[in-house]
Amino acid sequence: MEYFKIVFWIALFVIFYSYLGYGILLFAIIKLRRVMGLAKKFEGNEDYEPQVTLFVSAFNEKDFLDRKVKNSKNLNYPEDKVTQIWVTDGSDDGTPELLRNYDGVEVYHKDERAGKIAAMNRGMEFVKTPIVIFSDANTDLGENAIREIVRLFRNPKVGCVSGEKRIYSKAVDGAAGAGEGMYWKYESQLKKWDAELYSVVGAAGELFAIRTELWQEVERDTLLDDFMISLRVAMSGYTIQYNPEAYAIETASANVKEELKRKIRISAGGIQSVVRLHPLLNFFKYGTLSFQYISHRVLRWTLTPLLLLLIIPINLILAMNEGLFEFRLFSILFWGQVLFYASALLGWFLENRQIRLKVLFIPYYFFIMNLSVFLGFARYLKGNQSVNWERAKRGVQKEAIA
Repeated sequence: MEYFKIVFWIALFVIFYSYLGYGILLFAIIKLRRVMGLAKKFEGNEDYEPQVTLFVSAFNEKDFLDRKVKNSKNLNYPEDKVTQIWVTDGSDDGTPELLRNYDGVEVYHKDERAGKIAAMNRGMEFVKTPIVIFSDANTDLGENAIREIVRLFRNPKVGCVSGEKRIYSKAVDGAAGAGEGMYWKYESQLKKWDAELYSVVGAAGELFAIRTELWQEVERDTLLDDFMISLRVAMSGYTIQYNPEAYAIETASANVKEELKRKIRISAGGIQSVVRLHPLLNFFKYGTLSFQYISHRVLRWTLTPLLLLLIIPINLILAMNEGLFEFRLFSILFWGQVLFYASALLGWFLENRQIRLKVLFIPYYFFIMNLSVFLGFARYLKGNQSVNWERAKRGVQKEAIA
């Protein structure tokens, strides 16, 4: 029985550390560094205005073209210093033809659809500016997005800058919208602390930039292009910084089914990334970056979901040993787990009936997140995840940002 207790407490510690403990530790380290005067002082230079390329890979995005092009042209940055490049491989809905009607937009099209990363690899041949900014066709950029992104590149140690992903919120959000919004708020705070400690662990594909000279062609079957591109920049000896004032905003997934589809792909890509970035697990070579990478990403994509499954039967054995219905430690923890997953199940039941209780969104979304890891892992092992992104359906934009 002692063996079960040891395994249980180790598993519980890893689970807690993965989702909350790392954030608490990071906050404590940052506070201590500030008190000791070791906090980063560099904030960039607002007068720094290099030539940039705004790079969009698009597949059948005609519904978003006008809004995206106009949004990009209205950003607070000298228009003569911004080159817009659109790569529209495989688009057959008129996207490339419509784009050619806009002045100042370079369009590179191929009829073959080989996936987003193939389009990015090809399109990067046409980038001539020192900084390239990647963005999605269906996202709006904040007015100062480019300016806030590039000013951090004044520091020669910065190789990549990630913007913040924000979610449009509605007066009545479903579990997908509310859960995704809360998740990204928490992730954004972790990214701020990661950046202050040393480096962000991966960029958000909705808006991130790199020094063009640091571009490395990525394998054509890559699922998480933003993650792989940014981490390889960090592995080259540069840092990934984060500026929440540079933001991209989009609507949340239309429903939990669509959010699960998106999460499964991300999870499959996460496993693929861990395998391909295995040198980054070497603390002796990458030091702080390895610590951040394992704590913030690797555990969530690998060990932690397995431990969540493992502690249920172990906790049941320990609770039965001391009395399942007695008010004792392991029985309390077991029934706490039962209550948590029952809340997730109730959230699913009510969501399907359009009855929304926000108190249930967190357990529901947490369950969906971890379920997607198992489904994504199975998909990765089968090797049947297409590189051709099937975009999750998004909700209708109605109100202001979250």
